[in-house]
Amino acid sequence: MDFQTLQALLPAPGQEPDWAALMHGIPALLALEGTPQDPLYHAEGNVLIHTRMVVEALLDSAAYAAASTEQRFILFYACLLHDIAKPSTTVIDEATGRIGQPGHSARGAVDARVILWRAGVPFDIRETICRIIAVHQVPFFALNDRRGDKPAEYVVRKLSWELPLWMLCAVASADMQGRGFDGKQAVLDDIELFRLLAEEEGCLHHPRAFADAYTRLAYFQGAKVHPDYALHREREGSSVIVMCGLPASGKNTWVASQHPHLPCVSFDDAREELGLAHGKNEGRVAHHAIDKARQLLRERQPFVWNATHLSRQMRKKTLDLLHGYGAQVTLCYLEQAEKELYRRNSQRDSSLRNKDLARMFHRWEVPTPVEAEAVEYLVSHG
Repeated sequence: MDFQTLQALLPAPGQEPDWAALMHGIPALLALEGTPQDPLYHAEGNVLIHTRMVVEALLDSAAYAAASTEQRFILFYACLLHDIAKPSTTVIDEATGRIGQPGHSARGAVDARVILWRAGVPFDIRETICRIIAVHQVPFFALNDRRGDKPAEYVVRKLSWELPLWMLCAVASADMQGRGFDGKQAVLDDIELFRLLAEEEGCLHHPRAFADAYTRLAYFQGAKVHPDYALHREREGSSVIVMCGLPASGKNTWVASQHPHLPCVSFDDAREELGLAHGKNEGRVAHHAIDKARQLLRERQPFVWNATHLSRQMRKKTLDLLHGYGAQVTLCYLEQAEKELYRRNSQRDSSLRNKDLARMFHRWEVPTPVEAEAVEYLVSHG
């Protein structure tokens, strides 16, 4: 199913979706019907029943009625796909029979990304949908801090840099309305309080204002600073461009054309310098690359760190090292269409086969603006 078809299937407010066409066009939805849920929170039954109820609640909402066509697209497909990973994350406790789907939000964002990318959904629309799915339950518990996370003000401020909070609240509200749960009114009240807090912070519809980018990054990293007052940078470190993106997305070409004179840290270069084949003694390769980065950081030289950095966890390892030296980091993300990735990868001198590349799609997390002082998205639509 392509983007135009998905657009054509977008229901008007109060309209019944074409469920048969949606299920045919997005086969991953078929597995929802056979996926059970904990009856305590989902007395309505399986995940497909819940999903249909969530979508119906959204289509009847004031938020959906007031939204633009593009905003409705985001809201509708965020609700349709919000539990897409429950079939693959379902666990049933053998002793108690309790049903859980741990990590289904984060996994669902990745699964939805692949579905929407293959359909050709524009990058900004796709990523907003995926970011909503990744955190769609956060408004349920952010205010009462039951899970020991950051204060609600911090959560609201940070999330406002990743997605439109009014959309997150609309999806969370539909998610809670579309279920059989005795305690849902209390949760709906919490979602409304979350929305009011975002409104009070001035970030319900756009990112929360910060004194500057450095203060913003430090705050999101846990520094005890107020967003409205600039934090003094204690030391000026290296200016570092950190590349990220799937293999064959064009990172090497971009670095060579845009920054040919900057030193470059990369595992491929490290292997060549050590005379090692791909996949051999990867620990030694990593140490060699990191040692080179440390030397450049000590000398406060600008450089490029060229790697896939495909997941947030992998990026964090690199970013923590760089920020520890006071580096000013720009994350540079590159993306190509699937067919173009396969074409390029087939022509490269690499041991990575296309089927191995395809397996990497399910570890693919696009960077968000909170990960560095600056994030650039270079997305090819070809």
